[in-house]
Amino acid sequence: MTSFINTARSHFPSLESGYIFADNAGGSQCARDVVDKLSDYLLRTNVQLGADYSVSVTSTRRVAEGVQAAATLFNAGSPDEVAFASSSTMNMENLARALEGDVLSDEEIIVTGEHEANVGPWKKLAHRKSIQLKYWRPRISSPNNPYSIVLDVEDLLPLITSKTRLVAFTACSNILGSIVPVKDVIKATRAKATKEGVRKIEFSVDCVAYAPHRRIDVQDWDVDYAVFSFYKVYGPHISALYARAASLHSSLSPLTHHFLRVVDVSYKLNPGGPGYETVYAVTGVLDYLRALAPTGTDDLDAAFAAIAAHEQALLDPLLAYLRQREPRGVRIVGSEEGGLARAPTLSFVVVGERPIKSKDVVKAFDDKGGVGIRYGHFYAHTLVDELEPKLDIDDAVVRISLVHYNTVEEVTRIIEILDEVLA
Repeated sequence: MTSFINTARSHFPSLESGYIFADNAGGSQCARDVVDKLSDYLLRTNVQLGADYSVSVTSTRRVAEGVQAAATLFNAGSPDEVAFASSSTMNMENLARALEGDVLSDEEIIVTGEHEANVGPWKKLAHRKSIQLKYWRPRISSPNNPYSIVLDVEDLLPLITSKTRLVAFTACSNILGSIVPVKDVIKATRAKATKEGVRKIEFSVDCVAYAPHRRIDVQDWDVDYAVFSFYKVYGPHISALYARAASLHSSLSPLTHHFLRVVDVSYKLNPGGPGYETVYAVTGVLDYLRALAPTGTDDLDAAFAAIAAHEQALLDPLLAYLRQREPRGVRIVGSEEGGLARAPTLSFVVVGERPIKSKDVVKAFDDKGGVGIRYGHFYAHTLVDELEPKLDIDDAVVRISLVHYNTVEEVTRIIEILDEVLA
């Protein structure tokens, strides 16, 4: 494990300062490989694509390599199934606009209350089409903690009717940290939808908080649409959207200029071209992740297995500490269980006889210096707003979000500060 963490940290110059970056769900550090490629593109091949002159040929090839890298990270069947936008919010808004013409006036959309990126566009689409919007709401998993909420497919299935058109949910919550079994959810829901006689059902999965911790596999999941943000996966500020080839052909209308022939390719989801330098730079993310695979195998599955193993070592002591402080009024927001069904993203509140505002917990860290954590609703506004007992939505929760380049020693330091705050 020492070799793994040394390899990982060597790719991030920002870590040399000793600062503890523990707000990674808001945005990870950027790998040197990525910055080098972004810089090289801008300095050497910053021209328009598609021309016959040599620099444009090189530039076109480089951007195509970026699209292929994103397709590899999705395990998409083709790079033609991958579109880009400045953020996952923008990608999902583009998707909702493109899907609008294939949603009938009596159909229904089901969403969760997670990050608004994969909720808001569907809310707006439902409003524009005057169709019903349903919520797949979480359930409480621990009788002693009303904030220990998790998504359970058994609460989704009763919502499925013959009118269900789309189900939009998260693969991993950026608040709760729990990993949803996407493949199982989709399989069970498709089976129920078939029994109900749906015209067409599709699934949109938010992988933003999942992609840094586990490998996405859209083909194995049998998902129609998926999205993640590279700036939360050690890359530039750009987002990739997967759209299944069948959906591109039969469900989505083009957002592009009317004279472009883009019937069956993902470019129909790009109103304009993405930032070329950032698309090329994502090849550095793939290079970095492959470098984490043991014994130089370049195996992405092995790399993510190593990531998960190290992150488990980060998660276990912090989760155990927060559980131990329950008598003090600490309540974990999300599942209190550890294991591989959880990412090292932990949210909590301090309630009871001696409550502490979330912003005051974070201020104590800021006053100490050297550690970055954050408080708030983190754009999962609906989820936080519906917690009972009610929380101040502006204060919301404390979130500590770790990734594989964090160290066990850094977790120890975080616990030491928490111990002072919660004394």
